[in-house]
Amino acid sequence: MKKELNKKIKKMDIFDIGLIKLAVASGVLFLVTIWPAAMNWVISVNPWYFFAAFVIFAIRPVYRYWIE
Repeated sequence: MKKELNKKIKKMDIFDIGLIKLAVASGVLFLVTIWPAAMNWVISVNPWYFFAAFVIFAIRPVYRYWIE
């Protein structure tokens, strides 16, 4: 199954990856907009937690792209 997924991913280019990122970002913004409990949670959370999550999630891709 992993080989099949790798074949499909290799067909994608940078434009496809960018569109996936935009789709996820807009989906999250839509969810936060229509669900008041989610909006209240996002507003009440310390913004540094989101920044910490960003750094943690970005470590591997940045490492693999620039260092490896």
